[in-house]
Amino acid sequence: MITNPILPGFHADPSICRVPGTDGDDYYIATSTFEWWPGVRIHHSKDLVHWRHHSYACTRTSQLDLTGHPDSAGVWAPCLTYSGGQFWLIYTDVRSTIGAFKDTHNYLITAPSIDGPWSEPIYLNSSGFDPSLFHDVDENGAVRHWLVNQQWTHWPGKNHFNGILLQEYDHDAKKLVGPIKNIYAGTDLGVVEGPHIYKRNGWYYLLTAEGGTFYEHAVTLARSRQLDGPYETLPGNPLLTAWQKKTDGLQRSGHASLVETANGEWFMAHLCGRPLEWTGPNAANNQPEDGYAGLHCPLGRETALQRIQWRDDDWPEVVGGNGQQPSLHVEGPNLPAHPFPAEPARDDFDTPVFNGHLNSLRKPFDESWASLTARPGHLRLTGRESLMSLFDQSLVARRQQHFHCRIETRVDFEPGSFHQMAGLVAYYNTRNHAYLHVTRDPDSNARVVYLTVNRDGAINGPAAPVPLADGPVDLAVEFSHDTYQFSFRQGSAAWQPLGPALDTAMLSDEFATRFLNGFANNFGFTGNFVGIACQDLAGTRTTADFDYLSYEAKA
Repeated sequence: MITNPILPGFHADPSICRVPGTDGDDYYIATSTFEWWPGVRIHHSKDLVHWRHHSYACTRTSQLDLTGHPDSAGVWAPCLTYSGGQFWLIYTDVRSTIGAFKDTHNYLITAPSIDGPWSEPIYLNSSGFDPSLFHDVDENGAVRHWLVNQQWTHWPGKNHFNGILLQEYDHDAKKLVGPIKNIYAGTDLGVVEGPHIYKRNGWYYLLTAEGGTFYEHAVTLARSRQLDGPYETLPGNPLLTAWQKKTDGLQRSGHASLVETANGEWFMAHLCGRPLEWTGPNAANNQPEDGYAGLHCPLGRETALQRIQWRDDDWPEVVGGNGQQPSLHVEGPNLPAHPFPAEPARDDFDTPVFNGHLNSLRKPFDESWASLTARPGHLRLTGRESLMSLFDQSLVARRQQHFHCRIETRVDFEPGSFHQMAGLVAYYNTRNHAYLHVTRDPDSNARVVYLTVNRDGAINGPAAPVPLADGPVDLAVEFSHDTYQFSFRQGSAAWQPLGPALDTAMLSDEFATRFLNGFANNFGFTGNFVGIACQDLAGTRTTADFDYLSYEAKA
């Protein structure tokens, strides 16, 4: 039985593919990583039921330079395919998201193995985002490659989501060739994006996302006998949506891709969100401008899997869920079970290689600011810019993947002034995060532990700083449904809460997204991260040593 989401926590825009193997097929899912580094997160499964993180595709700045990218820009909607004995990965690097304009550059990289080495990027186009590659065989038996992507139009008064473009990719010439055709305008649901093409029984199927990526999100399907159309939309469309439907917890369902097993079973990977209703104090006064009735998804957009069946008229439908809506539990494929070993809850930083669950912002891990060797058994962070910087943050974090979890660390840090800080952070983006850190009081110069909360760009300290004794400090944050609480201790002392319980709504897509004059002034497409950080706002590059980072899921 498949239990959704199969990839909990921030794993958006899934692209799934199957690779035949001698010991059973391998299934891979690539997901968006936005401003987080490394780029394009890849998961692996042998049975579509059990999944584990496997690798990243963009691991060099020559493939992806995110310096200065705004929040929720960067890598959007990668597409992972396998053809001709190699992997093909297409991704968008979004550099700006202000108003009617978007700078969206689409690239292709390839690799002989999912483990790489991944090639240097080939630039494709910048006409829109969500690129996808379709491999077809023509009437002469030759393999041809076709790019589809959403076209963005900035022109005032026009539909900015201006249809789906098709153009051929010449693998030998390493460029797009031939005419550009707009093959599908979408439906009345609007906001057509996320295209993928599949071929079955002589039909070309165009799978797209519509409705926008919040609660109105949907999966639209159309088909044609010709690759370049015209495409007929599925009668009774959409194929999948949770909009205005009572589901068993999966909302925001859309942006999908299809896979067929060797046994002829079909499944659809799609993004989803599991909203919480904010019930904390002053909830009504802290909602996004467009509401969503108090719902928020602090874990971000996740990945789920639905079973698909084909009708006699060659149209597909979702199995269960009243034919259109997602299900929490789905019958798995007829494949041998292949569970993976449980991963340790605690990272003691005992190896010179970073744990695959750890990510940084916009820049790769580098000995100049994040060292696993400077002090054995510790991660040494060198203080750089503030948590609001788009350039040089010394932050190492992982996704929050459970509504109930506890994260702990121990920091050995002797700040010289209030300009220097190190500690534990719950981080959604530069404008929304909470930070429990060791620093110096600007008045007394005493070493203290202090909590600051950045809420929509406004920073406050909800509790007085607490003086510390000499020595390392243990820091913790515990999430409980729609609230989270920071605490600290030293030595054998008991844990001491610091500050009030905070609401998780401020760590969600819904809260981070703000609309101005019909456009999103600030985007929220990711999810909450928890991790460790160090700043030196005086530029003297002080260091902090972290002994461990633990993440424990709670019942």
